Amino acid sequence: MSHSQLDQLKQFTAVVADTGDFESMKEYEPQDATTNPSLILQAVGQEEYRHLVDQAVSELRDSPAEGRVEAIIDRILILFGIEILKIVPGRVSTEVDARLSFDTEGTIAKARQLIGAYEQEGISRDRILIKIASTWEGIRAAEILEKEGIHCNLTLLFSFPQAVACAEAGVKLISPFVGRILDWYKASTGKEYHGEDDPGVQSVREIYTYYKKFDYPTEVMGASFRNTGQITSLAGCDLLTISPKLLEELQNSTEPLDRALSPDAAREADVEKTSFDEKSFRLALNEDAMATEKTAEGIRKFSADIVKLEKLVASML
Repeated sequence: MSHSQLDQLKQFTAVVADTGDFESMKEYEPQDATTNPSLILQAVGQEEYRHLVDQAVSELRDSPAEGRVEAIIDRILILFGIEILKIVPGRVSTEVDARLSFDTEGTIAKARQLIGAYEQEGISRDRILIKIASTWEGIRAAEILEKEGIHCNLTLLFSFPQAVACAEAGVKLISPFVGRILDWYKASTGKEYHGEDDPGVQSVREIYTYYKKFDYPTEVMGASFRNTGQITSLAGCDLLTISPKLLEELQNSTEPLDRALSPDAAREADVEKTSFDEKSFRLALNEDAMATEKTAEGIRKFSADIVKLEKLVASML
């Protein structure tokens, strides 16, 4: 019997579910799961998750008025995380409020608070990744958190300088956004890209190669896929976080799948080592119009979805 592409992929890449939907997690048996404000907002709108929101609201209804909505939203994130960890054997990523993306101290405080909340529920910090945007301030926060054993997933990552800075900061895991890079190039050039030519695929390959060449332990998790071709072109990447729709397509295909990325090949690559301080990081990021625009847009969108969640919670009080 021929194996599905999903089963073939799982032989050399940890598959992560990119969803807030528990049922699809059960169906595809991913190693980890990752959520973000947009996914939580979508899930909260569905009847089967309403009880988690109701639980958070009823638990904290009588807490001090100032900070009550924020406390309830944090509780919703934790309740989702707890449910997800009952399904996946590995880790769940829980996102810090995107409005803290330029606030190192605020990010650190929020991350400690989220980890503390999980630990009160008896969940070890090894099973949580705190998601933080790949701004200079976010990377600095992650560097401090990692030293405390609070592991971070640096998200909204679109460029090589962001990836290098994360590796040097000792970040546990990064999420380079393949599909959003492709979106930008398609919009700006009007061209179609496939397989090896896909600029999002090329970006992740460059980062993966650099990390393995110079023995950085930071894990690379390709994210935001638009089609299964992007996924199969990155087979062998440490982890890939995939939406239920694309997991289903991989499950339904029995085409042979070859490993595209491997540490051995990366070690043979002709790559120079580089480094960024704050000034050179900001300049390099600014030189990359795609990464600058996509990072900013991602922070705006996640911030907007947190505001929508706040309004929803406030309306329930």
